[in-house]
Amino acid sequence: QVQLVESGGGLVQAGGSLRLSCAASGPSFYTYTMGWFRQAPGKEREFVAAIRWSGGWDGYADSVKGRFTISRDNAKNTVYLQMNTLKPEDTAVYYCAANRATMTSNPNEPDYWGQGTQVTVSS
Repeated sequence: QVQLVESGGGLVQAGGSLRLSCAASGPSFYTYTMGWFRQAPGKEREFVAAIRWSGGWDGYADSVKGRFTISRDNAKNTVYLQMNTLKPEDTAVYYCAANRATMTSNPNEPDYWGQGTQVTVSS
């Protein structure tokens, strides 16, 4: 069983930045594709970004492209989501996810989820 623990959420003003972290553990977690999803109140969970532990591929939702960057630190078993130029519409609970297959935008596909971390962007 892969365990995912997020941290780094909080309250920030529009235009500001936050960095989320996702610490992974468990058997063979490094073979998974890692990603971030988010869910705002009253809305469905949506894909944000994904990356492979092995590198060579990452992907972003159009709504965050150019503002968010996903990265990994293999030595620390941690995936990061650097969020810049935040907007009020980025307000949501952000979830780290792990998938045996390549991550797509389908929120039903990930095999494992973290507990989520709240990001609130004030206008």
